[in-house]
Amino acid sequence: MKLQYFVAALSMLLATGSAHAEIFKCIGEDGRTTYTNAKTDKGCKALPSDLPVSSVPSNAPAKKPAPTPASFPKVDGDTQRARDSDRRRILEQELATEQKSLDQAKTELGEAEADPEAFRTKRGGIGRNVAAYDAKVKPLQDKVGLHERNIEALKKEIGNLR
Repeated sequence: MKLQYFVAALSMLLATGSAHAEIFKCIGEDGRTTYTNAKTDKGCKALPSDLPVSSVPSNAPAKKPAPTPASFPKVDGDTQRARDSDRRRILEQELATEQKSLDQAKTELGEAEADPEAFRTKRGGIGRNVAAYDAKVKPLQDKVGLHERNIEALKKEIGNLR
C-alpha cells in the first residue's frame, strides 16, 4: 500500500514541469533599464531562459549630464557674489532668530518641568498626575527638539556656502 502511494507521488512529481516565467528587459524613454515578468511597452525584449538573471545593481558609472545649452541664462560673477552674500545674511538672521526661539522654548520647558501637576488626594495628601504632566511637557520637549534640528540644518547650510 505504501509503495502505491510512493509511486503515485513520484509520478506526480515527474509529471509537473518546473515553473517557467518569461523575463523581459525593458529600456524606458529615459534610458533606464528595468527587468520584469510582464511585457509593458515596445522597449521590452524577452531574455533567453538559459541565461542567469541578477537583481544586483551594476557598478557602472552614472551617465554624464548633458552640457548646458548656450541659450541658458548666465549670471556674471559680481551678481552671483551679491546673491551669495544676501543668502548668507538671510541664513544668519534665521539662525539668530532660531537660537532665540530655542532659548525661549528651553525656558518654557524648564518652568513646566519644575511645576509638576499636583492634586489633593481623598485623604488630604498631595498626588501627582503623571498623564497631565506628560501632556504638558511633551509638546515643549518636541518644540525644543524642532528648534535644535532647525539650528543644525541652518549651520550646515551656512557651512556649505562658498
